[in-house]
Amino acid sequence: MLKHRPVVGVIACGRMVEGEPAQAVKHRYLEAIERHAEAVPLIVPSNQDPAHAADIVARLDAVLLTGSNSNIDPRHYGSTAGGAAPVDDGRDLMSQAVIHAAITAAKPLFGICRGLQEINVALGGTLRDLRDSKEHGPHHAPDDAGLEAMFGFGHTIKVMANGILHRYAGADELAVNSVHFQAIDRLAEGLVVNATGPGNVVEAVAATHTPAPVFAVQWHPEWRPDGRDHDLAYWHYLGEAARARYMPAPGSETTQ
Repeated sequence: MLKHRPVVGVIACGRMVEGEPAQAVKHRYLEAIERHAEAVPLIVPSNQDPAHAADIVARLDAVLLTGSNSNIDPRHYGSTAGGAAPVDDGRDLMSQAVIHAAITAAKPLFGICRGLQEINVALGGTLRDLRDSKEHGPHHAPDDAGLEAMFGFGHTIKVMANGILHRYAGADELAVNSVHFQAIDRLAEGLVVNATGPGNVVEAVAATHTPAPVFAVQWHPEWRPDGRDHDLAYWHYLGEAARARYMPAPGSETTQ
């Protein structure tokens, strides 16, 4: 019997394409789900009415909140500080609705970079902008860095014992890339830190009392993960979590 291929919903970002609004997901997220999680990626548009989130999530086996160059508007975590461009209002609103819908429906929920921040905000936590402090340096390459240098920039993280990350990565310390300006300030109730980086910046979180896994990392495991066991393990864990919920339609399973 062939291995189950669950469907993983991947949140899209709002972009301008040829002068008009469009939805976009970078291929590396979709390819990592297909190749390493052995699942089927399905793009979830963020220009939807948030009231549609439950109907969308009901058709998925898991959800992935990707990274993005946009920043979460501080108003979503109760701050009056001005947001740093670029922003993505549609994604801000839809991601919050999708997070609550996934938790309510007991669907596995995973985050990467912005996705980690979105989960923290949705559950009542806050963020800070590292550009306002000396902590900025270790977490983002210089502004003039090209794509290769930006994702080649990184640091080590300390992995907390007995957490999900330690369980699947099997290490007390990991080397990760680092491409972010925002970071967790106040951790949301119900989340536990799985790793920290320079300046005690939170690098991984997991939920403690949800009916299905909620797990997110601040780095980018989708960026060329081959050869990095801990990044491949992220995708394996996502696939396993999604397959645990997978229920094929009658007669849809194939044998060989």
